[in-house]
Amino acid sequence: MSVRGNIDKLRESVPADVKIVAVSKFHSNDEILEAYNDSQRIFGESRVQELNAKQPMLPWDIEWHFIGNLQRNKVKFIAPFIHLIHSLDSERLMLEIEKQAVACNRKIPCLLQLHVADEETKSGFLPDECRRFLAKGKWRDCTHVQLAGVMGMATYTDDLKKVRGEFRLIKSLFGEFKSHYFSDDDHFKEISMGMSGDYPIAIEEGATIIRVGTLIFGER
Repeated sequence: MSVRGNIDKLRESVPADVKIVAVSKFHSNDEILEAYNDSQRIFGESRVQELNAKQPMLPWDIEWHFIGNLQRNKVKFIAPFIHLIHSLDSERLMLEIEKQAVACNRKIPCLLQLHVADEETKSGFLPDECRRFLAKGKWRDCTHVQLAGVMGMATYTDDLKKVRGEFRLIKSLFGEFKSHYFSDDDHFKEISMGMSGDYPIAIEEGATIIRVGTLIFGER
């Protein structure tokens, strides 16, 4: 099936109020344009160098999401145009994003990346680390960083009960943080979780954003 056909099929299974990030890393500009021409506007990349090569060559109204580990020395390259960073996982990274956002005279929305999976290779704040980060309050001084919600990944496993439990934990942490720190902040609203293999469960557990690559573009 073509990229267009894949997107149409995916949309049939995703509620209209859930955003689909088409994970385009390692895929060509032509493939991205095929998705774009089928009204897809949100694309996700995880490598700064690849994103910087693609962004100038593709339509201006694409919303680029950065979904991978972000090194502090690379923030400056995406700060002028990035729509949402899914992987804010430390105070040091937040301070660098703030610095570069000030230099660009813009506010950069970011998601707090949570590590809830049983995999050491995954990044993010452990739940208690994120609680301490928020309680410390340094984020309040970063007026050019917009905390917009949370992101997390479930363990890569066939145990769907475990996957559901981890998504449920992400949603619970979002609710806790929203209640304690962002109850009056309409921007703190996103829960980014779920990929090609587990997005239906993520949606059932409250995802507002899913990140789908293989089901759209096929295997790399």
